[in-house]
Amino acid sequence: MTSVDMRTPEALADAERWTAHNYHPLPVVIASGEGAWVTDVDGRRYLDFLAGYSALNFGHRHPGLIAAAHAQLDRVTLTSRAFVHDQFADFCHRLAALCGKDLVLPMNTGAEAVETAIKVARKWGYRVKGVPDGQAEIIVASDNFHGRTTTIISFSTDPEARADFGPYTPGFVTVPYGDLAALADAFTANTVAVLMEPIQGEAGVLVPPEGYLGGVRELCDAHNALFVADEIQSGLGRTGRTFAIEHEGVVPDMYVLGKALGGGIVPVSAVAANREVLGVLKPGEHGSTFGGNPLACAVGAAVVRLLETGEFQARSAELGDRLHAGLNALVGRGLQEVRGRGLWAGVDIDPALLTGRQAVERLAERGILAKDTHGSTIRLAPPLVVTADELDHAVAQLAAILAAG
Repeated sequence: MTSVDMRTPEALADAERWTAHNYHPLPVVIASGEGAWVTDVDGRRYLDFLAGYSALNFGHRHPGLIAAAHAQLDRVTLTSRAFVHDQFADFCHRLAALCGKDLVLPMNTGAEAVETAIKVARKWGYRVKGVPDGQAEIIVASDNFHGRTTTIISFSTDPEARADFGPYTPGFVTVPYGDLAALADAFTANTVAVLMEPIQGEAGVLVPPEGYLGGVRELCDAHNALFVADEIQSGLGRTGRTFAIEHEGVVPDMYVLGKALGGGIVPVSAVAANREVLGVLKPGEHGSTFGGNPLACAVGAAVVRLLETGEFQARSAELGDRLHAGLNALVGRGLQEVRGRGLWAGVDIDPALLTGRQAVERLAERGILAKDTHGSTIRLAPPLVVTADELDHAVAQLAAILAAG
């Protein structure tokens, strides 16, 4: 194919012309996908090592999930929560059981689920704990990423996400991630919850020190506060367990879920908790027109059925060991550090060698799609359907760009 025949430059120019510049995408225009692979408008194939920030845990167009969506599209797609539809109870029941919780509140996006958790934690604090009205505090971690609403960015420590969007919502106390002593000092009588990612994704796939999440659980118990685990990226099989927090044997009071819950087909998110927590909400106090719609519930239930077998969790654990072994072999050969669990890795490239952006651009030239974050760090998160050979191929391409410098 000659450069004259290529469609990519024109498609990129059109996107640049007609959209707000809130992203800086790689110069790749995807037209189709299957499993761990995508194909661009010019027919070039790429191995997807981003998986939609874990929204595509089960790969592109997973046959079982596509079948569930097709079947529901032929029946009914939206009713609003003014009525009950026949997919709702099955989805909520299955997801509650997967989480080991009594109740589920479905929403659409991850940010909506985080906002839901914040509202529930505050109301629980006022109605159950007895915090004075308007005084509830939620403790969060530095370098967090929980979404981009004005309330959520109010407690972000990333200037890029926060600057120029004030005034900011009060009621949040920030402590260093992984520092139990600082967390203990932050609790007051008005603390209603601790909201944290068990592994921080946007920050570079940061895994907390061993025992940290257990310590968070103990402090929440001691101060009668809720532990809210944001498993939007880390959950649903990504780290080799259903939830990343399970690696420490910890059970939070609330799970915040999203991304992979929609199977890469529709936005689906949810909060799961026991009745004494989610039960504080009454009709009219919180809702969503599209939250828990029939199409979302049909796809979400199919996702949960995939996870009920444990196959994807085991696959992520086994292949994750292979991925991390391959990446750790490159430490000292262009890589400075590798972090993560399961099929999720944060890779720090020697900044004297390449920036993160340069690295992902060169990987894309070699047919591997990944994403940079914070300088010379790149994130790798292939779909859980990736094969061992595909993992080895991607690591070999990374090794090649590091050797080329």
